[in-house]
Amino acid sequence: MVTLAEMERIKTIKEIPNVDYFAAGHRMCAGCGIPILIRNLLRAIPGPKVIVTATGCLEVTTSIYPYTAWGVPWIHLAFENTAAVAAGLESAFKALERKYGKQKMTVIGIAGDGGTYDIGIQALSGALERGHDFIYVCYDNEAYMNTGIQRSGGTPLGASTTTSPAGKVIPGKPQFKKPLMDIVVAHNIPYAATLNPAYIVDMYNKLLKAGRIEGPKFLHYLCPCPTGWRAPSNMSIKLARLAVQTLIWPLYEVEHGKYRITVNIRSPKPVEEYLKLQGRFRHLFKPENRWIIDELQKWVNRNWERLQKLTQL
Repeated sequence: MVTLAEMERIKTIKEIPNVDYFAAGHRMCAGCGIPILIRNLLRAIPGPKVIVTATGCLEVTTSIYPYTAWGVPWIHLAFENTAAVAAGLESAFKALERKYGKQKMTVIGIAGDGGTYDIGIQALSGALERGHDFIYVCYDNEAYMNTGIQRSGGTPLGASTTTSPAGKVIPGKPQFKKPLMDIVVAHNIPYAATLNPAYIVDMYNKLLKAGRIEGPKFLHYLCPCPTGWRAPSNMSIKLARLAVQTLIWPLYEVEHGKYRITVNIRSPKPVEEYLKLQGRFRHLFKPENRWIIDELQKWVNRNWERLQKLTQL
């Protein structure tokens, strides 16, 4: 049986509606990946919607008093509360619909990796476990970029940040990236997917699907950050594409427990092709730190093999 979400797919970027609910003139850095996500998110999700956003890059750059970049209802909340407030709104709209016949609004929670992997994971886990009908989007730029490029649970192994500086004591962050998608999928939610700005059609189709599935949905977006990644602003899409081509950021979805790779990379590039273009990994190419690149390659290979096996279940 073909579902509505499967029927309403686009094949080319030209099919994306030319409407905008997110104004130009925001204060995001040149090359930031966030505007690409937000513009397409607001285009793809149908009907009335309300956005809840934690403190972070997205919040501070779109709501500088007395201006706003938002063309839809928007709420700013504390760092840790994205999923909690989204869950409360969803419950309130459900009650209004039941008692008074009011049209239910789609609730979309958006937070960075700091507000999702770390500070907000308790509220997110609770909301997913309770089964609230909302969409949660994590824009993952792999550090606390808004407050000074501190390491987060989403920071990759070996990345140099202000709280995991590469030097004589440590060669960047000594831990691997937290397996956030695995944690989310373990809650048995209806839908979870990874997104990437270099693959717009794949991203837009996943946004369409998330807008049409009932229950909690989680979308994990790789968000290039020229400032924190120490790369030229015109390299953002190239880096995002390399993240997929090197299998550092595989594109897949999990619908009701069923895994599907949505962009299959048949001839992966070595991870160093991605790493060498970013200043945060520059120190890894010193002879004494090359072992970290080898460990990252092994980690990527294991994860890809595991993902391929999961698609066969």
